[in-house]
Amino acid sequence: METEQLILRSDQDGISVLTLNAPKSINALSEAMLAALSDMLDAIATDRSVKVVILRSGGDHFCAGHNLKEMTARREDGDGGFQYFQDLFAKCSAMMLRIVRLPQPVIAEVKGIATAAGCQLVASCDLAVAAEDATFATSGVNIGLFCSTPMVALSRNVPRKMAVEMLLMGEFLPAARVAEMGLVNHVVPVAEVEGKAMEMARIIADKSPSAVKIGKRAFYEQTEMPLEEAYAFAGRTMAENMMARDAEAGIGAFTRKESMPEWTGE
Repeated sequence: METEQLILRSDQDGISVLTLNAPKSINALSEAMLAALSDMLDAIATDRSVKVVILRSGGDHFCAGHNLKEMTARREDGDGGFQYFQDLFAKCSAMMLRIVRLPQPVIAEVKGIATAAGCQLVASCDLAVAAEDATFATSGVNIGLFCSTPMVALSRNVPRKMAVEMLLMGEFLPAARVAEMGLVNHVVPVAEVEGKAMEMARIIADKSPSAVKIGKRAFYEQTEMPLEEAYAFAGRTMAENMMARDAEAGIGAFTRKESMPEWTGE
């Protein structure tokens, strides 16, 4: 399957919709899928016309994680597949980091199952909308492979004991439960998932791109800092944000009680 077919892209009004397009494999994160998604994210990162990204799936399910058949075939390698496995997980981690570091916010739109690295994919996105019947799991432990890399994203989204429960139990949890835990933002009927994700995307797309870009980057950076350092960093960030043309124009319009200006992204 060609790279272009694995990820479908549709852009409109500053919103880029990416569709995982391998429903027969439940959109498994094969080598080709990881490469296709990475390339697409790299292209969007430098595309000033894109303000928000929605990540959705083709077929009935979001993502089943890594392609285990593809991985198992490499056990025939001289080292039993060890180097291949290391490289594969590194590529997957790099793709997840692309989402976190993308200037534009990414909204996951989840239907069906999101398990193992598929659950990691949801956790790596900035926001998530799930169908009422969607289920989530880090189920690798059930087949003898602990979800160590999904653990990194999961543990940064939900409280520790809840993350450990998901990782150790390997059970599928309903969307309503993971929403309580903080993994997804909204749970809606399946027929309303696309509409809700698009509604959120349009609201964000209406904001200053420079403010959104600065804010997204600052949010993730400050979470890794001690409190005092985080405040100092945030203060510098806000001062830099004040120097942006969008901030000057927006604050000026607000103080004059005028409509918000057309944002330039500068």
